[in-house]
Order: sequence, then structure tokens, then C-alpha cells
Amino acid sequence: MESSQSKANSSSRLQIIKQKSGKSYNQIAEETGLTNVYVAQLLKRQAQLKPETAPKLRAALPDLPEELLHEMMKPPLRSYDPNLIQEPTVYRLNEAVMHFGESIKEIINEEFGDGIMSAIDFYCSVDKVKGVDGKERVVVTFDGKYLPYSEQKSEHMVSRFKQQ
Repeated sequence: MESSQSKANSSSRLQIIKQKSGKSYNQIAEETGLTNVYVAQLLKRQAQLKPETAPKLRAALPDLPEELLHEMMKPPLRSYDPNLIQEPTVYRLNEAVMHFGESIKEIINEEFGDGIMSAIDFYCSVDKVKGVDGKERVVVTFDGKYLPYSEQKSEHMVSRFKQQ
């Protein structure tokens, strides 16, 4: 498994490559067919680069060395710096989810039943739009698969099946 120091080094190198390219996350996303947030996740080593996407990323970022490209195809150490919550944008996102979370949960339950939104089978994007007042607005889209809670019947629990 990747160490946190190795992840930090890879992420730093990837950020330098992106910066040298002069491309935005949106531009790289367009060239690779990924969402802008997923591109950022890849370059932060928070997501795994799939082999079929590697050539597209290499084309979008020609300075990406082969060894780093191969490193990106390994399962990443998905983690975060606990101090990140103090960063104002992250703090406000967390605050918004905490403030609206209970209502969002109620609507999910009303629309789908007793369950949750997956954070694994999940898409996320950030877009910029003009509001009705003409000012710029941030649109964050969370698009996750619905996962119903299951009734936990002991007869369905594989670990309790008797050896035959």
C-alpha cells in the first residue's frame, strides 16, 4: 500500500505537471472524458487511474512520466489531512452538508426508501453558472447510486451457514 509520504510526493509532482501544462481541471476533464472533480482526485492521488483512461490522461498531460502514470494506476491511499477542515472552502462545504444534511436525508428516504447515497458509485462535478442576478454561482453536483439498507435476516448471513 502507498505510504502517506509517497502519496504526498506523487501528488506534489502531479500538481507541478498540471501547472506546467497551463490547463485547468475542466480542460483536462474535457480531454479525458472524466469529471473535473475526478481529474482533481486523480492528481491528488485520491482515485485510481484506470488503464483505458491512462492514454487520454497522457495525451492531456504529455509531461506525465511513465513511472508516475503507472503509480497512478495502483489503488491509492484515500485519506485527507485532518487540518483540511479549517480551509475556508472545505469548511463551508462541510457546513452546508451538515446544515442541509438532515433535510437531504429525509428527501432521499421519501423518494427512495430507507437507504443512502453511495460514495463509491459516485460522480461529482463543480460548475460555474450565472445567477438570476448575473453574479457567478458555484454548483456542486453529487450524483451517487442509491443503496437501500437490507433487513438483516440471520438466514441470509453467509458466515452463519453451517459447514456441509
